[in-house]
Amino acid sequence: MTWRIHVEPFTRPLFFAWSRLTRGKTLGVRAVAVDSQGRVLMVRHTYLAGWWLPGGGVDRGETTQAAVVRELHEEAGLIARAAPRLVSIHSNDRFFPGDHVVVFRLDDFDRGARTSHGEIAEVGWFSPSDLPADTNRGCRARLAEIFDGAPVDPDW
Repeated sequence: MTWRIHVEPFTRPLFFAWSRLTRGKTLGVRAVAVDSQGRVLMVRHTYLAGWWLPGGGVDRGETTQAAVVRELHEEAGLIARAAPRLVSIHSNDRFFPGDHVVVFRLDDFDRGARTSHGEIAEVGWFSPSDLPADTNRGCRARLAEIFDGAPVDPDW
């Protein structure tokens, strides 16, 4: 566990205040990248506990599709060979009122070098049926919807 995980609860209100002032509503993306063995890409951040689907915020003037392609490259070094497919959209009000998360799936990519340094502690590929115990609840739910046919929950 890094120092960033301990600091994040204290910096979160400042980040949220800044986001609200500059964005009004916030929009993020998460990627379900699936390799040829059916494994799903997960990342462990330096500032959040547990394993997450790669992703992040959508920048001003950027499409959600461009954002998820950018985030995959930054966080995991994946380079999309085809357009990611929209899977679902969720409200993230439980974590931050006004926030929304768009989920995409990508099966066609090349592997390259990560461009983000210091944000991602670890990258791993996991079977959807054998995820790490500390996988984020929302990410686990999205994977159950995609791979197990669970009903889609509109909330993250």
